Amino acid sequence: MPRQPRLDLAGVPQHVVQRGNDRQPCFFQDVDHVRYLDELPEVCLREKCAVHAYVLITNHVHLLMTPSTQGQVARVMQPLGRRYVRYVNGRYRRTGTLWEGRYKACLVDSETYRLRCYRYMKTGSVRVGPSFCGRGHG
Repeated sequence: MPRQPRLDLAGVPQHVVQRGNDRQPCFFQDVDHVRYLDELPEVCLREKCAVHAYVLITNHVHLLMTPSTQGQVARVMQPLGRRYVRYVNGRYRRTGTLWEGRYKACLVDSETYRLRCYRYMKTGSVRVGPSFCGRGHG
């Protein structure tokens, strides 16, 4: 069965979630968070996709981002995921997938919903314990 197409509109923010495979950790040490955050702005700048907020929790990632053109979020998440998996597999001498399938994304169609996403991301990170969170670059 073919994958369902994503609803991805230029200029409309998206709440993106990517989970570790089988809900296992995808960040093992602080240096892993730093590596992911080093890669994120580089890929987003190249693909012209603004990141407004992020939370990196031990076993998943939340991003609030706005693509400048249709399809931009996928063009950020694919190379970002590949680079990070290559780094983790090399650093920890592991093989195989790190992420649980495709990332999930939903459109943020109002300012009210956008503020709810910010709040959800911030309170969720506090609830689950240590995490890296912050404001993006767009």
